[in-house]
Order: sequence, then C-alpha cells, then structure tokens
Amino acid sequence: MTKARVAHVLAVWFGCGHVPRAPGLAGTLGAIPLYLLVRPFGLAAVAATALLVTTVGLWASGVMERELARKDPQIVCIDEVAGVFVTWLAAPSTWVGLLAGVALFRVFDQFKPWPARLCERRLGGGPGIMGDDIVAGLWGCVVLLIGRRFGLL
Repeated sequence: MTKARVAHVLAVWFGCGHVPRAPGLAGTLGAIPLYLLVRPFGLAAVAATALLVTTVGLWASGVMERELARKDPQIVCIDEVAGVFVTWLAAPSTWVGLLAGVALFRVFDQFKPWPARLCERRLGGGPGIMGDDIVAGLWGCVVLLIGRRFGLL
C-alpha cells in the first residue's frame, strides 16, 4: 500500500469521510469504537490515543490536502476523531459521558469559538486541518469539567 493510500484511509477514518452527508459527524461517531476499546484502560490511555490520533492526523490530513489540491478537504475527518478524544478526556466513563462529549464537541466544532476559527484560517496543511478541531475538543473538555464540578454528569 502506498504512502498516499495509507494517508487516505486514515484521513477519512476508514471510510467515515466518504459518507455523503455530514462526514464530520460520521468521523466523530466513527471514533466511538476506538474510545470504547481504550477507555477501560483509563484516562492515560484516552490521552495517549488523543495524542497518537492527532500526530497521525497532522501527517495524513496534510498528505490529503496536497493530493487533492484543496484546503481542508471535507472528506478528511481524522481531525474530528482527534478533537472528540480531547473532549472525552473530561468525560465520565459512562454512556452519558460519551454522548455528552460527542454533542459538545460537535457544537464547538460547528461554531468554532476562539481560537478555533483563527487556527482554521491562519494555519495551513495538517496543522490548519487539525488545529480547529483540537481547540473545539478543548472547549468541550472544559465544559465537561465544569459540568462534572457542579454534579451535572
């Protein structure tokens, strides 16, 4: 398998990016099996997975942007996987925590609060593609932490 093909498979998160409508949502939901696999090993495993997916995503999304000659191609959704994993860092290990993480991440990914939009506009290649979703994930993480602090989760 060529380097470009490996990058493609990873960047579209094993086909999620090829969903005709809402590939970002498909990528977010496509992260759930990996989360369910690593979550029993604790917060450190979730953090390591977030870091690994982000690192691989920087490379794979950059390759895809060059291959397709388009800035932030819509089919690339590994950035959503990395972002929702960042949100899940604060999620309780329950179904409510998992789903709250998905919902919060999607809201922040859509609205792109500061500095997410700045990352998206000013950074190019893999960092530009991944950056706004990591920031959205951080916002989701903060909201989950606040929710947990006040006993809402």
